[in-house]
Amino acid sequence: MITLSTLIDQTSQLSLSGFKQSLEFQSEDTKYQSLSFEERLYHLFEAEINQRQDKRIKRMLTMAKLKDSSASLEQIQYLPKRKLDKSVVLSLANCEFINKFQNILLTGATGTGKSFLAQAIARRAISLGYSAKYYRVTALLEEIKMARLDGSYTKTLARISKFKLLLLDDFGVTPLKGDEINDLFEIIEERTLNGSIIITAQLPIQEWHAYLGNETIADAMMDRLIHTAHKVELKGPSMRELLANA
Repeated sequence: MITLSTLIDQTSQLSLSGFKQSLEFQSEDTKYQSLSFEERLYHLFEAEINQRQDKRIKRMLTMAKLKDSSASLEQIQYLPKRKLDKSVVLSLANCEFINKFQNILLTGATGTGKSFLAQAIARRAISLGYSAKYYRVTALLEEIKMARLDGSYTKTLARISKFKLLLLDDFGVTPLKGDEINDLFEIIEERTLNGSIIITAQLPIQEWHAYLGNETIADAMMDRLIHTAHKVELKGPSMRELLANA
């Protein structure tokens, strides 16, 4: 005779923990007895699928290394002074821009919430199944510099390229040195047909070309960034001050 214990043992052997938990729940809830075999089986598989999706999202959140892993679109404040169009944010929230290999350029003064908005969009993207990775630009360039020194440059670029969405925070804060403009161009060039970038910067977009310095590379980089970009400029008071005084 096949017992519940036998079925539970089999789910353990097959690593079907979601299926197992649902099976145990069904055995304790009499309302499931009125369901057909197909309906009960559907709920068992649905529980397994949902648990696997939850685990995958948790893994992707860990890999993303967001500075603020709790950032969410629901927390965004659409204060009049911010000039932040809710319809624009909601249009980006479906993450269709990733499927179209489009970029998002977020600019504004320090404290206006650029990084938070970028990470909130990334978190939504992860919940929809897109892989993402957060970098401060200086940290990314340092990682690539070390990769050049230890011979893992190609491998490092390949690893970064696997993420569908790349967040580059604090662009334009410090001057670019040596090979850094070339390294940054390589990252952006690779994104053109493989994924999307969200860039945050205090520096207005019209000043990026001059900041990059090398006219040839700047032309190519700006063409790739701006041609398919959603531009959002945040205004208003510092959100840090508002939250501190709330």
